[in-house]
Amino acid sequence: MPAAARWFRVIAFVEAVSWTLLLIAMFLKYVVETETPHEGGVPIAGPIHGAAFVVYLLSAAWAARTMKWRPGTVVLALAASVPPLFTVVFERWAHRTGRLGVTTRSRRTTPAAAAPSKG
Repeated sequence: MPAAARWFRVIAFVEAVSWTLLLIAMFLKYVVETETPHEGGVPIAGPIHGAAFVVYLLSAAWAARTMKWRPGTVVLALAASVPPLFTVVFERWAHRTGRLGVTTRSRRTTPAAAAPSKG
C-alpha cells in the first residue's frame, strides 16, 4: 500500500476521533452547561479538530493525486470531512473498493482450481 494511502487511513481515523472529542466537549458545554473555565473542553477540542480537519483535506488531496482518483471520488473524500465520523466511512469504502491501492474483497477459487475429491 502506498505511503499516501497509509497516511490517509490514519488521518481519516484521527479526524473522526477529533470530531468525537469536539462533540463530547460541545455536549458538556451546551447541554450539561458546564460553567467551569474549561467550557467543557471546547477550547481544547476545537483547535485539535480544526488541525485534524485541515490535515485530512491535505492527505485526501495527496491520496487523490497518488492514487489517481476520479473527480467524483475526490469530491466524496472532501465531502466526507463535513459530517461527523464520515471520514472513516469513506476510508473503509475506499479501501474495500481498491481506491487506496488494495482491495479487501475475497477471491473465490474456481471449481477447476479446487483440489480433486477422493471419491
